[in-house]
Amino acid sequence: MTKIHLETFGNGKPIVLVHGWAMHGGIWREFAMQLAQHYRVTCIDLPGHGRSEAIDPFTLERISAELVGLVSEPCCWLGWSLGAAVVLDITRLYPERVSSLVLLAGNPMFTNSGLAWPGIDVRLLDGFAGNLHQNCQTTLLRFLSLQVNALPDHKHLLKTLKAAVLERDAPNAKTLQGGLDILKQTDLRLALSALNIPVSVILGGLDTLVPVAVGQQMQRLLPSLELNIIDRAGHVPFLSHSEETLAIISRFMDKQCI
Repeated sequence: MTKIHLETFGNGKPIVLVHGWAMHGGIWREFAMQLAQHYRVTCIDLPGHGRSEAIDPFTLERISAELVGLVSEPCCWLGWSLGAAVVLDITRLYPERVSSLVLLAGNPMFTNSGLAWPGIDVRLLDGFAGNLHQNCQTTLLRFLSLQVNALPDHKHLLKTLKAAVLERDAPNAKTLQGGLDILKQTDLRLALSALNIPVSVILGGLDTLVPVAVGQQMQRLLPSLELNIIDRAGHVPFLSHSEETLAIISRFMDKQCI
């Protein structure tokens, strides 16, 4: 069995935090401590990230199977960026383990499809994939810059992201490539439209990776979806606008029975 690293803080309703591409559970630390004042918060390192063992192949189905066994009761799953695809897939495959869902700067399909679906240009992901083989560290730094470069305090946020990444060993190139493949190929729109559990989406108005326009498209797929826009936030609202993000999650969690 693959060794998956996790940390749990606080007491109360359970919520599991799943990080994004190339990151690890440590990115949540300060945010998780604040959330843990009211809830039981579990931060997971994705396979091959942080202190978790790698899996091969690094596919969405394998990731979901590895993570779902870590939690013994239905809970709220929160996924940020790539983590949003992971928690959506867990909900699709293991609905009995999910009581509610939060998609933070995430969506069911990351790439665009013309006017039908706003998303990231697939050529940008292809560029990341090509650069991974040439200079992995430079590619990661470029990706981090994209997450914050539209924000006024981008230098401070980029410094925070870099420090978090360097805190634990970086994923190997194969794992990083697998993550890019998931972002490029995954389409969970049907899975989202079929959900019958509470779902909250939190998007940043200045996000350059997950366009805010995707929120309306998601609401068309699932009219009951709760859409929250933090106007001045980018791709890391839990770092740049932690108070607003915490307030949204707390309101959502407090509505749930479990």
